[in-house]
Amino acid sequence: MTRTARDAQNGKAQTKKRRKRRRGRKVFARDTLGDIQKATQLDAANGQMASSSDARVDARMVLETQGAATETLEAAGVDRTGAREGPGEHSPNAPSSARSGRAGDAPVYAALDLGTNNCRLLVAIPGKPGQFRVIDAFSRIVRLGEGLSASGRLGDAAMDRAVDALKVCADKLRSRQVRKARLIATEACRSADNGYEFLKRVQAEAGLDLEIIDRKTEARLAVSGCGSLVERDTDGVVLFDIGGGSSEIALIDVSRQRTPRLANHIVSWTSLPVGVVSLAERFGGRDVSPAVFEAMVEDVAAMLARFEGRTRLSHLGKDARFYLLGTSGTVTTLAGVHLGLERYDRRRVDGLWMDNANVDAMIAKLLGWGFEERMANPCIGADRADLVLAGCAILEAIRRYWPSERLRVADRGLREGMLSELMADDGAWRRNRRRGAVLR
Repeated sequence: MTRTARDAQNGKAQTKKRRKRRRGRKVFARDTLGDIQKATQLDAANGQMASSSDARVDARMVLETQGAATETLEAAGVDRTGAREGPGEHSPNAPSSARSGRAGDAPVYAALDLGTNNCRLLVAIPGKPGQFRVIDAFSRIVRLGEGLSASGRLGDAAMDRAVDALKVCADKLRSRQVRKARLIATEACRSADNGYEFLKRVQAEAGLDLEIIDRKTEARLAVSGCGSLVERDTDGVVLFDIGGGSSEIALIDVSRQRTPRLANHIVSWTSLPVGVVSLAERFGGRDVSPAVFEAMVEDVAAMLARFEGRTRLSHLGKDARFYLLGTSGTVTTLAGVHLGLERYDRRRVDGLWMDNANVDAMIAKLLGWGFEERMANPCIGADRADLVLAGCAILEAIRRYWPSERLRVADRGLREGMLSELMADDGAWRRNRRRGAVLR
């Protein structure tokens, strides 16, 4: 090979290398091992956990669409519908970039949400002001609230599943030097007679100290996590989070002014004591006839009728400047089925608009499918096949109370809200501005 040819080849290689760096492929390297107790302990003196105060800024999440962060999410089988879990960073099948993620000099923050149905973790570093980059994630359906509505207690098998998932989360946190973390438990632990007893077991076996948050905090965190999906020309939004054991609803009025903290614009909120797990257990989730489905809708509608603040957005009407914003496995599942995805793809679902005809068609389609057909759909899977129609019933009751021409789908929620508050409270974005650090 001539010298000229070698120089040209080397030039192409260098250009390719630079291009990969710009896409973020060379951003991360291995963290040194941290102490899990330092990463997760509720230690006010050392500031290891954030308070539950309102976020100082409504941040929006930035996921890498190329490079190491996306590889981490895909390798971890992070399916925001929770339909399945694949090999994660703890698996030898994960790519090297997923196993050796490093945030460089940027501080690392973590948020864990143990719900009635799912156990979810996000680990992220701050980027541009109001944004952050996810460097690791985990999601597993644990059905912690299985049988809770009948017995009032968490079952042994359910607690075992949850502890196993939390041990994976603990391993992930242990592998990173986490500056601040917030680890929460919601409705299942909130309402179970043995909820606090279970959290003592979690601390003993997984080394994680979880806090049980109240319903108001849960609603606020959901709003904080979805701020970027409320467009500037919006007048009002009904944001809802359909969970496994409860459903949070926040009415947001931004018709007069808009501040960075979307949570400041909540004019009314409620938490319904019903979710996909509890509703499916009461009415049945495998074989759901149109009559059973309508009975579920009416049951939820009766709860909404007792919500005194439900009319606080009635002055906005039904124009295009008002819409519903849903953050839950129910709406992301509907979106995935609507798009005909062969494999759930968060990048195509998050922020998707669906009009009334789309939503009606998807609910009718799922109601027309039998259990086996629902289970075979890649965006539903075996773990959600008996829950998705209960979620649709809750969604339908919400749509009837707040008629809107459009529904926006959010594949984000509590964890993103927690990360936003952690970073804002810690001044992470101010430090980035002072250092001139912009993560691309």
